[in-house]
Amino acid sequence: MTIAIMGAMPEEIAPILEKLGEYKATVYAGNKYYEANYKGTDLVIAYSKIGKVFSTLTATTMCEHFGAQKLLFSGVAGAISPKLKVGDLIVATKLAQHDLDITAFGHPFGYVPEGAVYVEADKELTALSKEVAKEMGKNVQEGIIATGDQFVADEKRKNWIGETFHADALEMEGASVAVVCDALDVPFFILRAISDAADMDASFSFDEFLETSAVESAEFIMKMVDKLVG
Repeated sequence: MTIAIMGAMPEEIAPILEKLGEYKATVYAGNKYYEANYKGTDLVIAYSKIGKVFSTLTATTMCEHFGAQKLLFSGVAGAISPKLKVGDLIVATKLAQHDLDITAFGHPFGYVPEGAVYVEADKELTALSKEVAKEMGKNVQEGIIATGDQFVADEKRKNWIGETFHADALEMEGASVAVVCDALDVPFFILRAISDAADMDASFSFDEFLETSAVESAEFIMKMVDKLVG
């Protein structure tokens, strides 16, 4: 079995590479992929760069070129739900593209013909994450994640996304990865650490948060890998 581990930024995969120690780097389609053998299972690790196009390219490459049979994605997200605070972890139950709009043709937001508004994450991997969360003593929430090619900092837009898609969090890659994995029949899992919320502290440093959350997310993802290769 080959398991793909993916992030959007280099900081999100650095702790995983550090844990693995030994790996081979391969440049393919304008990106770098790291291959390692972990407890007899092949891993391929990469960061896609930010946005739906790059994450689509990376996820497709991992599945089609490197033969990934499961894909685990970790990164950061902004909170929509008031239940989510900075530092909380959320697992996607389903994902939608909030910036996909052909409503002029009578379709709902996020929908394309022969597609669907939502793509559901793999239930077995979601169940596995609950076991990991319990073992780690983490309060991991589940919810709907909305994806779009824009950093949303506008309260009105954020509220609209929440109301339209019943979304709990938003980010820039998850739904595109979900579409790829769903089309290629590859089970996938999306974990996000909340990096910003309505109650942001003025002293908050995103760079510091990204570094600490990446370490925490890497530990979570590797414990999931342990269970999968178990």
